[in-house]
Parts: sequence; C-alpha cells; structure tokens
Amino acid sequence: MHYKGYEAVIEFDEHANIFNGEVVNLRDVITFQGSSAAQLKQAFAESIKDYQAFCAERGEQPEKPYSGQFVVRTEPILHKAISSAARRAGVSLNKWVVTTLERSIR
Repeated sequence: MHYKGYEAVIEFDEHANIFNGEVVNLRDVITFQGSSAAQLKQAFAESIKDYQAFCAERGEQPEKPYSGQFVVRTEPILHKAISSAARRAGVSLNKWVVTTLERSIR
C-alpha cells in the first residue's frame, strides 16, 4: 500500500478480525489499522498526516521515504572482487551493485 511516497505492509489479524499496517520505508514507526480496505486506506493517510503534524509541532522535519542512498561496508577482498566484476561488465561499481540487488529481490 502506498501514500505520498510512503509504503506500508499490511497483515490480517484473524483473531481480532482487523488489518494492521506499518510504514516500512522509514526508520520512524508508524502503524495504523482498519477493518476494511476503505478504513485501512483512510487510517494510513491519517497516520501520515498525524506524523507530519507531530514533527511540525516539535520543529522537526518529518523523515522522508528512503533517499536511494546507503553505505555498504565489506571486506577489502570482496570490494576488489565486485570492482573487478563491474569493470569486466563495463559498468560502474554503483550500477553493478544496483543491478545485482535488483536481480536478487525478483
């Protein structure tokens, strides 16, 4: 489920007969729930708006969904090996890593 760049995963609690959602593309924790798809969508939107308002009250910028940048630390031997693989493929190290990660999640 998506709303204004935020992504949530939904689970169904069969004992409580309710859907629980959690925003997954932030470090902050934002949860919501609803008993129907319409309620779930509304609760998701309201939770994001509440989160943004809470941040504004505190004078903080709300965390944005992931930027697309992260640091990977590895052993030098692995760094050398993937750099060589990228060079052999004729692409940048960044492009090689992105392509490899994309393949791994499909």
